[in-house]
This record gives sequence, structure tokens and C-alpha cells, in this order.
Amino acid sequence: MHLDWTALGQVAAVSVGVTVAVVVVFAFGVLGLARLKGAREQPGGASALGLTQAALCFLACAAVVAYGIYLIVPQFH
Repeated sequence: MHLDWTALGQVAAVSVGVTVAVVVVFAFGVLGLARLKGAREQPGGASALGLTQAALCFLACAAVVAYGIYLIVPQFH
């Protein structure tokens, strides 16, 4: 049995990288929700920026998860 260690290392590196990226983007989404809440508590605060940031970040996370499921499930190909 022969293992291609280079390919295994590449898959592991990409998996760790994508995982860290998704966690960071999700954290930015939570930050956007916190900004939204903070803007609502202060009079005259701009809440649209926080809501837009949160929506885009959570949408990006959902897209990455959906693409991962698409890659795993063979019926989708």
C-alpha cells in the first residue's frame, strides 16, 4: 500500500486553513451583530453597517458549508 504523503499534507493544510477562515468570518459576523446592538442602544447610531456586516459574514459561512456538503454528497454531482 502506497500513501501519497504530499497529497495528504495538502488536504490537511487546506482543511485547517478553511476551518480557521470560517471561524474568523463567523466571529466578524458576531461582531457585526454586537455593533448592531450597540448602535440601537445609542441614539443616532448607524445600525445598517453592523447588520450588513453580519449578514454578509453569515452568508459566506453558509456558502462554505453548502459547498462542503456538495463536495461530500455524491448525488449532487
